[in-house]
Amino acid sequence: MTTLYITHPAGLEHIPPLGHPERPDRLRAIERALEHESFQTLARDQAPLAPFHRIALCHPMDYIEAIQEASPREGLVRLDADTSMSPGTFEAALRSAGGAMMAVDEVMTGKVTNAFCAMRPPGHHAETASPMGFCFFNNAAIAARHAQNQYGAERVAVIDFDVHHGNGTQEIFWSDPTVMYCSTHEMPLYPGTGAVSERGEHDNIVNAPLRSGDGGDEFQEAFGTRILPRLRDFRPDLVVISAGFDAHLRDPLANINLLEGDYAWVTRQLMEIADESANGRVVSLLEGGYDLQGLARSVAVHVAVLMRG
Repeated sequence: MTTLYITHPAGLEHIPPLGHPERPDRLRAIERALEHESFQTLARDQAPLAPFHRIALCHPMDYIEAIQEASPREGLVRLDADTSMSPGTFEAALRSAGGAMMAVDEVMTGKVTNAFCAMRPPGHHAETASPMGFCFFNNAAIAARHAQNQYGAERVAVIDFDVHHGNGTQEIFWSDPTVMYCSTHEMPLYPGTGAVSERGEHDNIVNAPLRSGDGGDEFQEAFGTRILPRLRDFRPDLVVISAGFDAHLRDPLANINLLEGDYAWVTRQLMEIADESANGRVVSLLEGGYDLQGLARSVAVHVAVLMRG
């Protein structure tokens, strides 16, 4: 059992406006947590730059080039109310996507059993041709498409436990029966999508929304009754996790009350699914999580479970 941890210093160079929750300290907090001696055997590597033609598996080339052209030489450029670029943003976004693809490469070739990529900016709100919600390129979607395109994966499952619904991932795979997208998230909450009735053209979208104030019991019930049975029936060749940790009790952007034990539980459940049909192959990608203590502790238990197998 080998777990690979992927990150890159470029992730620190995406500088948001003052006071923005999606800030470089998120990666520093994760790095400190994974310096503990219990992670000494964790394999580590740096995220490469994603080539444009691979990002184009999910995003049109003119969109990719427009994001590049929007990149400022100095200062900040706002693309929407929540999403802005600094001079280091474009490289960070390319390495976020590149780290996701590298994780797929290492897992699909059997060099490692599973991988966790801690990069920013996150990706699950990015639609086919729209940046939004702190996101530019949809890293989880790119990972899924890369696995299919490069390694012939027939069925890929993307499971998203970020507290915000991954509208971008849902939009990209809405009409694709070869990818199942499953999400727990608080509702109503940004971005306003993720109702149970949103099921995709081929019943390949599984939304299990939670209510404000829900905690671990409701989260585990949503997974146990709605998501896990559908995943088992789908029998994915690869499990991709959009690992957002902003449903934590401490997080300032939402009102779901998960604890570290809930993240350990869901990680184990998804690894069991992967063991049943995907030879244990799991690629986990950082999404949200904005309280540094809650984020660091949650990532630590998530990676520890990945390492234990």
